[in-house]
Amino acid sequence: MTATRRPLACALLAVLSVALLPHLAEAQGVEDHPMVILGGVPFSLTLSGVPGAETDYEIRGASGSVLSSGTVPAGGLTTIQGIEVGSRSELPLTVAVGEAVEEFSAPFAPGWYSILPPLIAILMALVFREVVTALFTGVWLGALAIAGYNPISATWRVIDTFAVPALADADGGKTAIVVFSLLLGAMVGIIARNGGTQGIVEAVAPLATSARRGKLATWAAGLAIFFDDYANTLLVGNTMRPITDRLKISREKLAYLVDSTAAPVAALVPISTWVGYEISLIASGLQIAADQQAADPEMAAALVSVNPFLVFIHTIPYLFYPLLALFFVFLTSVTNRDFGPMAAAEERAARGDGLFREGAVLAADTGHAMDAKEGAPHRWWNAAVPVLTVVMVVLGGLYATGRAGAGPEANLMDVFGEADPFATLLWGSLAGCIVAALLSVAQRILTLKEAIESAIGGMRSMVIAIVILVLAWSLGMVTQELGTAAFLAQILSDRLAVQMVPVLVFLTAAAIAFATGSSWSTMAILLPLVIPLTVSLGGGVGFESGGGYTVLLGAISSVLAGSIFGDHCSPISDTTVLSSMASGADHVDHVRTQLPYALLVAGVGMLVGDIGTAYGLPNALALVLGAGILWLFLRARGTVVSAP
Repeated sequence: MTATRRPLACALLAVLSVALLPHLAEAQGVEDHPMVILGGVPFSLTLSGVPGAETDYEIRGASGSVLSSGTVPAGGLTTIQGIEVGSRSELPLTVAVGEAVEEFSAPFAPGWYSILPPLIAILMALVFREVVTALFTGVWLGALAIAGYNPISATWRVIDTFAVPALADADGGKTAIVVFSLLLGAMVGIIARNGGTQGIVEAVAPLATSARRGKLATWAAGLAIFFDDYANTLLVGNTMRPITDRLKISREKLAYLVDSTAAPVAALVPISTWVGYEISLIASGLQIAADQQAADPEMAAALVSVNPFLVFIHTIPYLFYPLLALFFVFLTSVTNRDFGPMAAAEERAARGDGLFREGAVLAADTGHAMDAKEGAPHRWWNAAVPVLTVVMVVLGGLYATGRAGAGPEANLMDVFGEADPFATLLWGSLAGCIVAALLSVAQRILTLKEAIESAIGGMRSMVIAIVILVLAWSLGMVTQELGTAAFLAQILSDRLAVQMVPVLVFLTAAAIAFATGSSWSTMAILLPLVIPLTVSLGGGVGFESGGGYTVLLGAISSVLAGSIFGDHCSPISDTTVLSSMASGADHVDHVRTQLPYALLVAGVGMLVGDIGTAYGLPNALALVLGAGILWLFLRARGTVVSAP
C-alpha cells in the first residue's frame, strides 16, 4: 500500500469502527426496555443472545438480589416478563447475558403515577370545558416522567415522542382515520355547496316532521351502517346533522345518538370489522387457559376444541351494556324524554336558544363555508349518491380484501374478520369525493375550481377535531408507556369470587378503557387474562357445564361490554372525539351529557345482567328486566321536551 493510500485506509477503518461498534455492542444484552419503571408493577425486558449458542442471562437489582434468570436462545431475542422493582434504590439493574454485562436504568415512578396523566386530563376537560389544553397537560405529565422529571425535555417529548409517532403509527390505521376524516369532510363540503345537503333536508321534511321522528331516523341509520364504527359515526353524524338542526335537536343529543349506536352495533353484529379481532382474542385466551389446565386433560381438550366464533355468538345475549344502550337510544327517542344535562340541552334547542350552548367550541366548524351556493338547485340525490357510494365501496372493499385473506371457502364472518378496514375506508371516502365533484361539475352547479375549494373548506372544518384526536392518541401512548392498564388490572383484579367475576371484570374493563380511551387495547389486555382466570375459578365451556359456562360467557362479554362503556364515557376516546366532530358538537358538552346516560345503562346492566345471570337469572329475563327498569326510570325522572 502506498504512503498516500495508507492514511486514507486508516481513516476509513476508523470511521467504520465508530459506525459499527455500537451495533456490535448491542449484539447481546438489552434490546428493548420500558421508558419508565413503575414501583411494584411488573415490566419486561427484551434480551438478545450470542450468535451460535444458547446463552444464560441474569438480572440483578442494585442491592444484589436476583430479579430474573434463564436462557436466551442462540442469536435470538427473548422477552423476559414479570420483572418487578419495588423502589428507586434497586436501580440501576445489572443485566448479564453470557460474558456481556451492562447496567440498565430508566426513570422511576410510583405505581399511582401511571393513572395521573389520564386522570388529570379527564378532570381538566370536564371542569374547564376545554379539551385541547387538558389533553396536552395529560401528555406532558406522562412525558415528564419519561424525561426524568425535566420539564423542558418533557415539553419536547410531547411532540417528538408522542404526537408524531401517534399520528404515524406502525400499521397506518390512525393515519388512515385522519385521511378518511379529511376526505369525508371534503365530500360533505362539496355536497353542502352543491345544494345536495339542503335537498336531503327538504326530501326528508315530509317524513321527519318532528324531533321524535328525526331521532328515530338517526337511530335507524346507525343500525343500518353496522359494518364499522368509524364509518358509522362519521357518515350518520354528517348526514343527519342538517336534518336534526332543522328539527331543533341539540348537537349534544345528536352526538349521543351517533356515539351510542356506532360501537354497540359494530360489536354485536357477527359481520363487522370488530368481530375478527374479538374472536382472535377469545381464541388466545382459551389456548392460554388450556395450557394452564394441563393437570386436567379433559378440561384442556374441551378448551382447545371449542370454536371461538361459537363462544362469541353465545356471548351476544350477555352483552348487556351494548344491547341496553341501543334500546335506551330508541327509548329516549320514541318517548322524547331526557334527564340531566341532556334535558337542559334539548330544552334550549327546542325553544330556539341555540343548537349548542353559547361559547361552545365545536369539534367541527360548520359555519357559512358549508352553506349551499347561491342559486344551486336543492337536489337530494346530489348528496345521497356520494354517501351511498361511500357505503357501497367500503362494503365491497371489505369483502374483496377479506376474501383475498380468508380464501375462497371461508364464510362471510371470516371474510369480514380478515378484511382491511382502514384501506377500504380510504377507498370509500375518496370515491365519495370524486362522485360528489363529478355530479357537481357535470350539472354545472359548481366549476371544478369551486368543487376543489368546497372540498378544502370541508377538510378545514375537521382540523380542530384532528388536533384533539392526535392528542387523545398521544395520551393513549403515554398510558401504554407508563403501564396504566397493568397497574389498574393489578389493583382491581384481586380476590375474585366466581359469581362476582362478570361484574368485577366489567368494572375493571371500564376503568382501563376510561383511563386509556381505547376499547380495543382494553380487550387485548384483559381477554387473555380473564378467560384463564375464570376457568381456574370454576368456569367451563359448553352448555353441559351448566353455571360454569354462564359465568365464563359473562366474564368474556363483560370485557367486551366494559370496554365499550369505558370508551363511551372517556373524553380521550377516539370514537367519542369522532362523534363530536361528525355531529358538530362541543366535545366536552358531548361527554357531560352522555355520561349520565351511559352510567345509568351500565348500572342496570351490571345489576340485573352481570350479577343476576351469574346467580342463575336467565339472560333473556335479565334483558327484559333491564329494559323495564330503564323505561320506568325515564318515565319517572325524564322530562318531555316540547317538539319545535
